[in-house]
Amino acid sequence: MTSDLQITVLVNNEAGPGLMAEHGLPFWIETSGTRILFDTGQGLALAPNVRRLGIAIEQTDVIVLSHGHYDHSDGLPEVLSLVPEARLIVHPDALTPRYSIHPGRSAKAVGISAAARAAIGQVPAERITWSDRPISIAAGVGVTGPIARQTSFEDVGGPFFLDADGTQADPLTDDQALWIDTPEGRIVCLGCAHAGLINTLEAVERLSRAARTRAVIGGFHLLNAGEDRLEQTLDALRAMGPEVLVPCHCTGGKAIARLQAAFGEQVRTCQAGMKFGIGLDL
Repeated sequence: MTSDLQITVLVNNEAGPGLMAEHGLPFWIETSGTRILFDTGQGLALAPNVRRLGIAIEQTDVIVLSHGHYDHSDGLPEVLSLVPEARLIVHPDALTPRYSIHPGRSAKAVGISAAARAAIGQVPAERITWSDRPISIAAGVGVTGPIARQTSFEDVGGPFFLDADGTQADPLTDDQALWIDTPEGRIVCLGCAHAGLINTLEAVERLSRAARTRAVIGGFHLLNAGEDRLEQTLDALRAMGPEVLVPCHCTGGKAIARLQAAFGEQVRTCQAGMKFGIGLDL
């Protein structure tokens, strides 16, 4: 359990003054003497935002990829060139080619780029951890590994497939989250929560030693959620009782409005450049 935590939003769909916005969501996490880069975005906004924010990204100890979509992983080649000694935590299925296919549109490749896949292939075996199980980073800090899909109302959040013909649905088995135990409760960091927001929070509850969920920050991936899923998600959140919600990236404007109506000031805004942590609005 740590009493020292600061999370900086390096990139998001919305950005603070002087920062670049991008459809992506990397976090810089400093806790327990460990510096963690959680996701890398598409790679366009990360470097200029890091410079503007004064983040010493060359001091990264651990890089975690939440899942294998381009908007979370394609900044990886540049990051690894700067911190070749960092430990990389990634699920093996993150390297799988994958597509998004909307009705009436051609298939769009949305998986990790060839360059990012090649960069991962160059990481020495002793520095890469394949997270096919929960992984500990430091005392009270961990990565979930694969998340059990237990709710009846959650899905991966979009028309995702493993082939360009749309014959094989993509279960996004590589989706994972990061959690940090603090004296105030656990902090849960999400990439896109393709496993389902509630499934993810329940998985973290089983792994964390904290008594409650203090905050959830990241992409809730409710952009395409229908009314039934939204209602059941809100009901489940009320029952679980997280004190602070910071929806970012892929949550969707409609879902954010519903969260704000349901939870009021417990819902915080998210922009690139914002800092959260113990004593910093969490």
